[in-house]
Amino acid sequence: QVQLVESGGGLVQPGGSLRLSCVVSGFPLDYYAIGWFRQAPGKEREGVSADSSTDDTIYYADSVKGRFTISRDNAKNTGYLQMNSLTPEDTAVYYCAAERYGSGSPRPHDYDYWGQGTQVTVSS
Repeated sequence: QVQLVESGGGLVQPGGSLRLSCVVSGFPLDYYAIGWFRQAPGKEREGVSADSSTDDTIYYADSVKGRFTISRDNAKNTGYLQMNSLTPEDTAVYYCAAERYGSGSPRPHDYDYWGQGTQVTVSS
């Protein structure tokens, strides 16, 4: 059974850090691009970061460059998103997703499997 389970969200003060995890089951993560997306209330889902499975390409949205870092541990079938210097504008539900033989697209419709999401709230 294919499953992606995010964890690590929560409430953090501005300037703080969180590390999101995405545990994948049902397929080997090695052959999939992994992407992180977020959706704030009243806004469309946007691509935050993505890690290709075919080469070394990594995507970051301009709004998170220099603050967020995507990584994966294929042996653990797990992806990660390290988020530093968080601001209230980063508040959203964060989702991980997997794309078969993916190039690491920032477009949600390119992804095959999705997690349920984890809430990140940045507030003082």
